[in-house]
Amino acid sequence: MTHGRSALDSNTRVVPAPAKVNLFLRVLGPRSDGYHDLETLVAPISLADRLTVHAFADPGQFRTLSLSLDVQGDRDLVSRVPADGSNLILKAAAALAAEAGVRGFADIVLHKSIPVAAGLGGGSSDAAAALLALNDLWGCGLDDRTLREVGARVGSDVPALMVRGPAIVRGRGERVEPVNLPPMRWLVVPLPFEVGTKDAFRWWDEDGGHIGPDPGPAIEAALHGDVRALGRALFNDLEAPVTRRHPEVRQAIDRLVEAGAAGVVMCGSGPTVAALLANDQEVEVPGAVEVRSESVEDRLAPHDSNVDLRDQNPASLPLD
Repeated sequence: MTHGRSALDSNTRVVPAPAKVNLFLRVLGPRSDGYHDLETLVAPISLADRLTVHAFADPGQFRTLSLSLDVQGDRDLVSRVPADGSNLILKAAAALAAEAGVRGFADIVLHKSIPVAAGLGGGSSDAAAALLALNDLWGCGLDDRTLREVGARVGSDVPALMVRGPAIVRGRGERVEPVNLPPMRWLVVPLPFEVGTKDAFRWWDEDGGHIGPDPGPAIEAALHGDVRALGRALFNDLEAPVTRRHPEVRQAIDRLVEAGAAGVVMCGSGPTVAALLANDQEVEVPGAVEVRSESVEDRLAPHDSNVDLRDQNPASLPLD
């Protein structure tokens, strides 16, 4: 059931849900709970979904909790996003309501732009944005740490994306350390297929579980905004297992390196590839779109800042 609202309703929030890039991703090994310990530096980028959240809670007025989700956007993209209880947005809302004893409602519209199962953290960022908005609108009053604990129960990437800025992430994703990084330019290249996160980690296990280098040089270069040094230090332990099964990823990386990018790395579990650019650098690769990594608060209003990869043609990237 959708509850009525006006455009300026005080019970409505419009919030961006940014995609992310991983400046490094180091897999440390499997855990007893089925996850993997990892270490990564995550930065939100200017490609974003957008959530319109209309919600209210009052145990004096409501006896139950009512949740609804409407997914809008490109038809092909929307067709791959569930609008039922399996969606991380509704899982996040239900988890927060259980934590805070909420009785009321939330009607959420997801304006989808981030590719699905692309390594960009779209679903997790949607859940993070929903938690932040509902904690406010429902008057839950949870502090940042408690809210991130709720997020960790929803998905491993959710706590990092609740920071709304760059963060070093450890454990299975629940240990988050915000860091200050200068804005950076990236070219993002989506590919026309999906890679499941569980598959990528399983392939890492099957291929012998190679652990990448000490991330200290990558962290140091990122903190100082040294693009050339950072470009040389980018790495992702999942990249080799994924490229063995999907050589198109390696071909995209090679194409960006040949075009002169400062560095290239696969995003998360893939298959999206991101190329780091110097501020004065112009690199043109068909199918790529330029974005910036920066804190969410530094960006323009969501409807102005949103970069939409649906305007690109992923298949146009020459891979031969």
